[in-house]
Amino acid sequence: MPSETPPAIRLRGASMAFGDRVLWEGLDLDVAPGEFLAVLGPNGSGKSTFLKVLLGLRPLSAGTVEIAGKPARAGSRRIGTIPQQKTFAEDTPLRARDLVALGIDGHRWGPRLFHRRQINRTVDALLERVGASDYADQPVGILSGGEQQRLRAAQALADNPDLLLCDEPLLSLDMHHQRAVTSMIHHEACDHGAAVVFVTHEINPILQNIDRVLYLAGGRFHIGTVDEVMTSEVLSDLYQSPIEVFRTRGRIVVLGIPEAVEHPHGTGHSDALDEGHLR
Repeated sequence: MPSETPPAIRLRGASMAFGDRVLWEGLDLDVAPGEFLAVLGPNGSGKSTFLKVLLGLRPLSAGTVEIAGKPARAGSRRIGTIPQQKTFAEDTPLRARDLVALGIDGHRWGPRLFHRRQINRTVDALLERVGASDYADQPVGILSGGEQQRLRAAQALADNPDLLLCDEPLLSLDMHHQRAVTSMIHHEACDHGAAVVFVTHEINPILQNIDRVLYLAGGRFHIGTVDEVMTSEVLSDLYQSPIEVFRTRGRIVVLGIPEAVEHPHGTGHSDALDEGHLR
């Protein structure tokens, strides 16, 4: 009998602390292949650290983490990443297809002497997958933020990863491009069997794509569906302060987020979360 497919992510008893400051502790989490997990929380709550743990760049303080059944390690080709949206300078000497090609052989030293045709075919297929074929030969610096993020997605998908990590990829994008990029990520990753971990401050553009939410705040966490997590009761408990959550016209509005979130186990470090971030 074939063995059961392992989860894309498995965390057991996972804890992360910096000295006396605890970001989270006792985190048990399985993320299935094809699942879309949104990671929410204020600045400083541990969202970026969570991604570094999955990438094998930061060891846990306690517990274990596995990616596709194997211990997380730095440089794993099982993981693709889409970073925050940062525009290229207009004079950047790089075409759209060149950026995508870096996802195929950018880890190798030396000029691209062999398999050039094969690489070009793969790049063309990736560009088509993310809807970027029309500007394949355009300089990246003249493309819009949404177009550039499509290219970063194509680059991240080059190795058909088991896991796609998205670190606030919607920053600086307008609502139209936010939804288009999110839909494209969901279709090209989840529909092909890869799990997606999507760190964001903006939940509304991704609502229709989310399977579950991991919410980090003040050294606490809560995991569940959007309906289970995005409630007045759950957020009030996480922030240890009265929070009101409303739904209107298919959007979530959160009111009452405190200006500072104290880490109860820590040194008094605090971070602000503007309530508008979750609108």
